[in-house]
Amino acid sequence: MPEYRVEAVLMSGKVVRGTISAESPKEAKRKTQHLAKEQHFDSMRVRRRSNFLFKVKQADGKSITGEQRAYTNDEVRDALKKMGYHVVYVRKKLLDLKLKPPRTDIIAFVRISADLIQQKLPFNEVLQLLVNDTQNKTLQESIREINTELKQGKDSEEVFRRQQGIFGKFAAHMLGLASKSGNMAEIYESCAKFLERQAEFKKNLKSALLMPMVTLFFLFAAVIFYVAYIFPAMAELFVRLKVTLPPMTRATLAFSHFLMSNSLILAVVFIVPILVGLRLLATEKGKYIASKYLIKIPLLGKLFHKTSVEIFCRVFYALYSGSGENIDAIKMAAEACGNKYMESQIKNIAIPMMLKKGTDITRAFEATGVFPKTALARIHSGAETGTLKATTLQLANYYEKDTTYRMRNAVDFISLSISMLIMIVITALTIVSSETAVISPRNPTTNVSSK
Repeated sequence: MPEYRVEAVLMSGKVVRGTISAESPKEAKRKTQHLAKEQHFDSMRVRRRSNFLFKVKQADGKSITGEQRAYTNDEVRDALKKMGYHVVYVRKKLLDLKLKPPRTDIIAFVRISADLIQQKLPFNEVLQLLVNDTQNKTLQESIREINTELKQGKDSEEVFRRQQGIFGKFAAHMLGLASKSGNMAEIYESCAKFLERQAEFKKNLKSALLMPMVTLFFLFAAVIFYVAYIFPAMAELFVRLKVTLPPMTRATLAFSHFLMSNSLILAVVFIVPILVGLRLLATEKGKYIASKYLIKIPLLGKLFHKTSVEIFCRVFYALYSGSGENIDAIKMAAEACGNKYMESQIKNIAIPMMLKKGTDITRAFEATGVFPKTALARIHSGAETGTLKATTLQLANYYEKDTTYRMRNAVDFISLSISMLIMIVITALTIVSSETAVISPRNPTTNVSSK
């Protein structure tokens, strides 16, 4: 997450400085305005931490170029002078784009870290190894910053929180807790597993829904193009010759005329709902509605539902401390599960019931209506025996195995269904096209000679 330096002038005229983290300059400005209103500052100035390119000369005349992050040009220049260099130039990097690294690189970082920590390698050495071997520049810089700040004794939660734009909110939170806990290897392993399952869930969602929809769209577009433009050019030739058309050819030609006559209306009818739907999905309410009905669709709904429950249990296991009901762990797990409807039900029904009414975790979860009976039974058993943490891990592993097998079968079934549909459509188009081969136009010369 980008860092900003805030310079404020007190009513006494004294200048104070601090830093804040924000996703964008607009959010940074909003935070500083809120802070100025609370603290009654006379004025505030915000500077973003940026990359500066520099060139210096050593005492022997050798030139060195490099890049340094700082808030101002003068900071870099003064630091280089204190190191004994002759500064040739320092300028702000014009294209200071910091693209988020691929999800696979993030997963690889957490997975490798988990494996090396389990092998008792010191964490600072783990980070140094990954700094040297990471290819993505953004991730490499992020790991380097983490390593530097941890060496300076900064709080690990705060260090990783500043990197949540790279790792994601939940991974950053879990990794920050890991460095302060007594089970660092376990939390890293849980975080790696969580990221892997989250990535697999998104991959399965694309395989099961997105790719079939794209395939059907192009199939539909190809059929419409053939019926509306290609087929009429051939069929209308027989119409001009006053030949009686076979039934399928006649029906297809009529359908083509209907499409061409009402093309604008049909385009509006089909395109507008799609655009409205995409616009709605970009809003929180739209995501809530989509998530609510996603888990109810035939064949795949239960699989998506169970996968969300699995991710919830896995994150809850990683964050659960074993003391009390751990409201924060429940809240974070709900936000991480990937289903806005489940998240809303847990945060707006279960958590208030536990806080205000003292309801136990099993009845609170049951009231949400989003947990399967199997999960509720196991959670109840774990809460009664004091093994809730271990129970949630068992549930996560159970749902992982169950959904992995069933999802593979579901994707294969959908792929087969689409292949069958394509075959049927192609066969129908072939039959319609071949029907014209049996048409026998009357020979005008024959009619004339007969007269």
